[in-house]
Amino acid sequence: MPTHRSFSPRYTTKKRARPRFTMEAFYLAVIAAAVVGYLGAEVGGGAAPFASFAASCKIKGNVSINSRERIYHVPGHEYYDETKISPQYGERWFCSEAEARAAGWRRARR
Repeated sequence: MPTHRSFSPRYTTKKRARPRFTMEAFYLAVIAAAVVGYLGAEVGGGAAPFASFAASCKIKGNVSINSRERIYHVPGHEYYDETKISPQYGERWFCSEAEARAAGWRRARR
């Protein structure tokens, strides 16, 4: 009686090297990029990234697509209602115009 069985090569249990790039790593990278994109440069800013949740913060900080210029819109401006905030592009809400100017944003012309 044989002491071991002989299997087909496709059933052998060779230890394969794990791929360098796994789906878990991809998902973690996507989540990390979303968090960094949402928080932007204000990572150490404390409560600034969460200003969008406050009811009194109605100033929209928008990033221009063509010039990448940072512009803020206050209620009553011509394009205020059409402006949508996309945190993944670095856009955010402000509670005051002084806060927006201090962060380096300029007031919309219309």
